[in-house]
Amino acid sequence: MAVSDARLQELATRLVEVPGIVGVVLGGSRARGTHTPDSDTDLGLYYRPPLDVDALNALARAVSGPAASVTAPGEWGPWVDGGGWLTVDGAAVDWIYRDLDRVARAVEDARQGRYSFHAQVGHPLGVPDFTYAAEVALGVILADPSGELAALHERTRPYPPALRDAVISGLWEADFLIGVARKAVSRGDASYVAGCLFRVTGLCAHALHGAAGRWLTNEKGAVASAAQLPGAPERFRHRVDALFAGIDGDPLHLAEALDTAVDLVLETADACAMMAR
Repeated sequence: MAVSDARLQELATRLVEVPGIVGVVLGGSRARGTHTPDSDTDLGLYYRPPLDVDALNALARAVSGPAASVTAPGEWGPWVDGGGWLTVDGAAVDWIYRDLDRVARAVEDARQGRYSFHAQVGHPLGVPDFTYAAEVALGVILADPSGELAALHERTRPYPPALRDAVISGLWEADFLIGVARKAVSRGDASYVAGCLFRVTGLCAHALHGAAGRWLTNEKGAVASAAQLPGAPERFRHRVDALFAGIDGDPLHLAEALDTAVDLVLETADACAMMAR
């Protein structure tokens, strides 16, 4: 059971009354229209410090019950930040903090083609800072009294050409990773090879999305999403799945997996060149 649109709008209206919260954005699969009845609903709470956590906790308990609670900013890590996992009207509703000024800087960096991956619990590929821009671009604004979120949303459209070029250029790292992974083949180090290949396929997925001018917010589902892009390498998802299915401690199998990855990266680079024209 999903929480109703009317209820989400009511929550957003109440949330922006909490000192520090500037606006509320509906994100995730609900914003993209790909949610299922059992999907969580993500609400991005865009704030400026100081955030009144006590007032936010009181609202969480009012809408979700006496056991509900939210974190202080930063308690979930440097890039997810914080928030609360709530149940509203029997449905899972996640409140996720976003520091608005930090988001604005990430949007500007994305427009200039600057990005880095950052370590974050729950994100094995790392969080690229342009994720913040992607969330603003793909989210649905529910409350924005100052108009700042709407202005940021406009700055994310179209997908920045400089960022497109940067993520495509980032495929150099995929080639590098395959090279260093080969050093582990003779030892049968399947976990190291698998780790390198996970990052290789993630970099390919980001490059394909960038070439297509499509924002990507998360490594979950990134390969499947990339496979659906017009011009993506043939059977991209199937080949990635097969790549990992064949990884074991046999050096021959590890070498074959890396050879397959080489072809996949080359085809991804060619596809990106065609898509970006």
